[in-house]
Amino acid sequence: MREFTISDLEAGQRFDKYLFKLLPHSGRNFIYKMLRKKNITLNGKKADGNEKIGQGDLVKIYFSDETFEKFAGKDKFNDCHGSQDIFISNKKASPKLDIIYENEDYLLVNKPVGLLSQKADLKDIALVDMIEEYLAQKQRRHCSTFKAGICNRLDRNTSGIVAAGKSIYGLQKLSEGFRLRTYLKYYITVVKGVIDKRALITGYLSKDEHINKVHIINEQEYRQCINKEQYVAIQTEYIPVCSCDCLTLLKVHLLTGKSHQIRAHLAYMKHPIAGDVKYGDNDFNQYIFHQYGVKSQMLHAYELHIPKNSDDKLTQDIIAKTDIPDVFIKVLKGEKIWEHGIQEVLEALH
Repeated sequence: MREFTISDLEAGQRFDKYLFKLLPHSGRNFIYKMLRKKNITLNGKKADGNEKIGQGDLVKIYFSDETFEKFAGKDKFNDCHGSQDIFISNKKASPKLDIIYENEDYLLVNKPVGLLSQKADLKDIALVDMIEEYLAQKQRRHCSTFKAGICNRLDRNTSGIVAAGKSIYGLQKLSEGFRLRTYLKYYITVVKGVIDKRALITGYLSKDEHINKVHIINEQEYRQCINKEQYVAIQTEYIPVCSCDCLTLLKVHLLTGKSHQIRAHLAYMKHPIAGDVKYGDNDFNQYIFHQYGVKSQMLHAYELHIPKNSDDKLTQDIIAKTDIPDVFIKVLKGEKIWEHGIQEVLEALH
């Protein structure tokens, strides 16, 4: 027989979801059968799996060691059998986490260019794994079903703020905030051409999953479109910060947050992002590369506002900001449009 006490990290989820994580090699039908037979109980009572578990709840599983190992997996069996080892990646050293903000439920980090948010392949080093490793060491977690998760994904070559949940509660709240657009999300980007007026641009976006590329159309094109169901409405607001003859630094307020939205929407408006090989202008990219060594799109998730009324635990708004990336400073200085205090200007533009 095994006993597990629900931790603060695991509290707030349905009992069956907890069991699916604890026994990932079993199967849904097997779990529900064990619940019906009272081979798995919650606080000493029969459960059906729909219960919401809380911190301190007691789970008992009446399995032999061999059965538990079979359905939990050998690693988890060893962890729950008294091992005090903490998971540490055996891969080559990964970049150190640049932590912007942290509380008991949230972790906001500054992702560098070139790092995946989530794995595309088993051999990849991804931000979510680095976060899990950081929390495993910090929280000294043993035999926990909880795995950290990120709630907003950035492209590999987009840098900036990524939000992760440190608990089930944190994951639920952050995911809800991004889904309901409760949060304010600001990016900075360098684009081709001169933009001198603030604008809110709208359109419709569809994604071709086979080539991982999106297509943008405007309102008139959408009305004439015969496959409207493939498109979703998008909104992007941009605010010019400074410019020269060939490029502009924009602060972008992302209102809808669809895949590749900023990159494709600005390209559609004839102001492609510097360094963007998928949606950008090749001649402009070559100029930026040869002049400043820019090898990836100049798009950075710069600022995130989480209002206190989005989470009962918060006593004040969370306003997270990063510094301006060095590559942006290099380009702006090189084009003679960098001015002292531009960080303050950015922070004031809302």
